[in-house]
Amino acid sequence: MRQDDFDSILSKDEEIIPSSGFVVSVMDAVRHETEAPPPIPFPWKRALPGLSAAGFALVSVFVVGITLFIGETATQPLPAKLLSAFALIFQGWNAVGASWIVLALVLSLASVKLSRHFVSDKA
Repeated sequence: MRQDDFDSILSKDEEIIPSSGFVVSVMDAVRHETEAPPPIPFPWKRALPGLSAAGFALVSVFVVGITLFIGETATQPLPAKLLSAFALIFQGWNAVGASWIVLALVLSLASVKLSRHFVSDKA
């Protein structure tokens, strides 16, 4: 076929008619999709005890750390056992590269929150 043949075929304004039953089957599928049950909600009641325990532990560690840093250092130095425990924790932290892992997790969380913020503004 030549270019002129293609042009003549494409220039004709023929109405495209779907096959019989196509429109009905598509509309039935659309109606069926809209009647689907809603997604299963997240079980917040079951997750709440674990989340509250994790939050309490995080706040406790933060409060104890601040108390040790502010209260103990002003009057007396930290005990040697505590310093050696901190040294072991930091050595393990550096050995597994936890700084990079935490940075990646924080950046991932920030990007998800930012994208959800943009999506919620559009809707």
